[in-house]
Amino acid sequence: MYRITKQFHFSAAHQLVGLPEDHPCARLHGHNYIAEVELSAETLDENGFVIDYRALEPLKRYIDETLDHRHLNEVFGHDGVTSEWLARRLFDWARARWPQVTAMRISETPKTWAEYRP
Repeated sequence: MYRITKQFHFSAAHQLVGLPEDHPCARLHGHNYIAEVELSAETLDENGFVIDYRALEPLKRYIDETLDHRHLNEVFGHDGVTSEWLARRLFDWARARWPQVTAMRISETPKTWAEYRP
């Protein structure tokens, strides 16, 4: 099995509604996110790729135009935009376009990652 990954960076805010008032994530706050998409294939295409990285430009455009410097609760109309939730949402978006997508990882901080992999 061949695997490739590509990272995309964006900055956005969110608020986890329903947490105790003293929880820092209950307040509106922001992160410098990293979204990492993983694609896999058993064989390579005619050019020797799982997929050409350039083919992932629509994901970069979606992130830049829809998520970057936005309030994610407002973008998605959802009060629980956790990294786990966002990983699933971006996985579904990407998988609908590229069947080779096998996972999506989201980082909010340099030490934390959430992953969705069906």
